[in-house]
Amino acid sequence: MRQENLYELAKGPNTRSGGQWAVWEALFSPVGSDGYPKPIWNMETGVIDHEVAEYWREHYDINHYLQQNWQTVGPKLRGKIHVATGDMDSYYLNEAVYLLQSFLDSTTAPPAEATFEYGWRRPHCFIGYSPTRPGEDLSYSEFIGITAEHMWGNAPAGADRSWWSRR
Repeated sequence: MRQENLYELAKGPNTRSGGQWAVWEALFSPVGSDGYPKPIWNMETGVIDHEVAEYWREHYDINHYLQQNWQTVGPKLRGKIHVATGDMDSYYLNEAVYLLQSFLDSTTAPPAEATFEYGWRRPHCFIGYSPTRPGEDLSYSEFIGITAEHMWGNAPAGADRSWWSRR
């Protein structure tokens, strides 16, 4: 990670490298006094800006949001949260998913009825295992079919379903 940060810093300072870390800062960070996104950490020293980290948490951390608002959003999300991630995510995002699952598994009012699928030794962007090809990753066409079936089965009464023809 340190080399990646230094590479981005060399490519363009002030979150202008176009790299992954710069993109996250451009999206999630508040604007600093210089007009650029405030960095979450110093790319040279690794020192974390806890004020920026708290801003990210308050504005973009879905686990934090759900914990703070479960009484209101829980009834609307019951049975609708489905997460897949590799257990070796390139950016360690699987660690955040473990925390999210821990919270959702503990909810009772209402229960979340969420599903979690972890791809063994799979990296970032793992979307699940194929239901028809055991041990293989889900293809994008399978993912779209599963998603469409879910939307079809959960559409409100009278919803326009002309977008897809069931086979």
